[in-house]
Parts: sequence; C-alpha cells; structure tokens
Amino acid sequence: MTLIKSISGIRGTVGGPEGENLTPPDVVKFTTAYARLMTRRNAGKKLTIVVGRDARISGELVADLVEGTLLACGADVINVGLCTTPGTEMAVIAKQADGGIIITASHNPRQWNALKLLNSDGEFLSDAEGKELLAMAEECDFDYPSVDGIGHVVSREDFNDEHIRRVLALPLVDVEAVRKRRFKVVVDAVNSVGGIVMPRLLRELGCEVVELNCEPTGEFAHNPEPLPENLTEIAEAIVREKADLGIVVDPDVDRLAFVNEDGSMFVEEYTLVAVADYILSRKAGNTVSNLSSSRALRDVTQRYGGSYQASAVGEVNVVAKMKETGAVIGGEGNGGVIYPELHYGRDALVGTALFLTWLAYKGMKMTELRATYPAYYASKNKIALTPEIDVDKVLLEIKKRNAGENVNDIDGVKIDFAENWVHLRKSNTEPIIRIYTEARSMAEAEALAQRFISEIKEICHI
Repeated sequence: MTLIKSISGIRGTVGGPEGENLTPPDVVKFTTAYARLMTRRNAGKKLTIVVGRDARISGELVADLVEGTLLACGADVINVGLCTTPGTEMAVIAKQADGGIIITASHNPRQWNALKLLNSDGEFLSDAEGKELLAMAEECDFDYPSVDGIGHVVSREDFNDEHIRRVLALPLVDVEAVRKRRFKVVVDAVNSVGGIVMPRLLRELGCEVVELNCEPTGEFAHNPEPLPENLTEIAEAIVREKADLGIVVDPDVDRLAFVNEDGSMFVEEYTLVAVADYILSRKAGNTVSNLSSSRALRDVTQRYGGSYQASAVGEVNVVAKMKETGAVIGGEGNGGVIYPELHYGRDALVGTALFLTWLAYKGMKMTELRATYPAYYASKNKIALTPEIDVDKVLLEIKKRNAGENVNDIDGVKIDFAENWVHLRKSNTEPIIRIYTEARSMAEAEALAQRFISEIKEICHI
C-alpha cells in the first residue's frame, strides 16, 4: 500500500516497509516536518500542540510516537487522549494552542491510521501549507534541540465533557424541547471514540439510549464507513427496539448518518440538508457544500431566500468558501455538518443536537421529516485508466464537449443540467476518474453515469 499524502493528512496502513506504509519512521518524519512548519509559521516561538486520537488499535502506538517526536522537536504537548476529531479541533482553540494532530484514519478500516494536521484555528492545513510540509519532510536534514530544549507534556486531560457542554449551550440547541420528546435512540459508534461521547450527549438531551458497538475497542464491528450496506445491524435493532431513530458515526465522529424509525435510511446526504433547514428557519443566510454533495441543500437554501455556493471537495475548501460567503451552515454530503457558531469543522455532536431539536419542533417521525425534502438519488462510479492517459486532458475534452452547459471546473468538471448533474474528478492517488451523478430517480442517475463513462472511454480509445 502506498502511503497517501494529501490535503486530508498523512494516511496509510500500519506496518510494512518504511515509506510505503505508515511506519514509526514515517510518523516521526512527518511529525517533525509539521513541527518545523508550525515553528516557521510562529516566528520561531516555542510551540504548544494538542494531540488526540480515536480508539483504533494502533492509536496508542502512533500517539506515543507523535507525542515523543513533538517533545524532541521542542514543542509542549497537551494530550487530550481518546477524543473526537471535532473535539480535538475545539481543544486547539480552547487551549490557545499553536496547532494540533489528530491520530485517526476516519472511516478507513482497522489496519489504517493517519495524522490529521491542524493550524492554530483548529482547522486543517491549507493546500499550500500541506505542500510545504511534504517538501520539508523530504529534506531529511532535521536538527533537533539539545536536552535543555526539549518540550514537556503540559497536561493529559479529557476534552469530551467540555465539547458536549459547549454543544448544549448553543442558543439553537433546545435541550428542554428535546427532553420533552423523550426520543428512544439506537447508537452505532463502530467501537471507537463515538461510543464514549454520543451516548453521553444523548442522555444529557433526555434520550433513552440503546448502545450498539459502543465499546471503544478499535475492533470495528463492521466496515466503519456509515453507508447503507454497512448499517443492517442498526436497522434491525431500531425495528426490534421500537426506537424513534438510529444515529451512526464514523470512528472519529465527524460524519453523521441517521436511520429512520422503520429501519430505512434517512440518507447521509440529507443530514446536512435537515440541519440547514432548521438553521435557516431561525437565521437568514447562505450555505456551502462541496461539488459532489446533493442539490437538495441548494433547494432548501433558496426556499429561505439564501444563496448556495459549492466548493472544491475537502473540508478545508468548504470552510474557506463558508468564510468567503458568510455561510451560516455548511458541510459535506457525507454527513459532515459544519456549524460556525461552534467551530469550523465537521462535527457529529453538534449535528445531532441541532437535528434532534428540529425533529422535536416538527413533531414528526423520521420518515415524515425526510419526505419534506426534495427527492434526489445519487450514483457513484469510477473508471480506471492506464497510467499513460492524461486525465487532465480527458476532463478538458469533456468540458469542451459540454461548453454550452453550466460547467464548474474548480475541482475536476461538474456539469449542472436542468434536472440532474454529473461531477468528474481525478483521483490524487491512482489513475482513475470518479464519476458522481444525481437525478430524480436512481435509473436516471445511473443512465447519466453510463453516458459519461462511455464518453470517457471514447476519448481514451478504451
């Protein structure tokens, strides 16, 4: 497995050859490069860095390597231990730290781990900063301070309770309204840190909680990506327990999916749509999601007289567009809710609290609420190309052929037709083109995808 170095951090499978997987020397190298970058960004002053991790099996090992390397680089460390990605982001801000490292491979399987790298605002490094860090990592001329210059562990402290407290204190989180509904909720936390925080949050909201895979062992009970094919267990449990809904999070708790009272999927794309519906009903403003997210968010935004904007794929790009447009709510169609009133990061805790408030106000069942939103269906495909094929030229040809349509090329090529859309993106790690489509029916979405797959094959003569 090739070590993946991208805007999302440094990620790979644990063990194996150095430079090809996430091994101890790789962890040390990239952590050192991060410390050097942040020192340069802070004019050479002594750094304080927050370190948190999810519950995956390799987490403690990698966290110890990261902490030791930061100390060796002269940085002080605030270690928040088992903590969600949004919680670690918030801890950077709360502790006025100079940055943070989250040890998590998000929705990847158990053999994976990663370093997610944060700036002093608790946000992911920009693309430019990421490229600078990678260049530093390859210089291999690290000069570490002497024994008198090493850093110290400032504290080892839990931030989960503070995260929950801040969510519940938000003006648009109506704790009493949710408590009055006495929701019965099944939670699937896929045996990671969500098993610590989600039941605690829900019980503070007066919910009866049925825990499913909430022991933070790191032995994921199923594929940890919260997609319908991985959620059969919770669907069955909801019906069996006669619950009002199900809540599913990924291992680092930045993605959020809901399951209806009948075991059907609310659909991950509609997590952000429903939360935005609530926020916009209380506060006029704009919204942002990435180019591959559902058109339903645009429809709901326009219903309230707001403006919808799309960003390139990647949380850092969504956040930048939200700041640029003054968006009151935003995120990604993978269940990532970004609510600036709390912080600029995808956060399943704030998404849950806002959603339950809205569901309580509406007085509806999950299936009834879902039926109030525009019905769209997405098809996600990819086509493998030989390494010799220039993917950029292929996408440019697609753009030329559709010049008369509404085309956005900030991230690949997205073509917005009147009734549907297609988004074609180049993979950063392999010679493939991802083809995402959305339409009013699954048959239409799949037909649109096949149309562009055929067109790409024609261009490439394959």
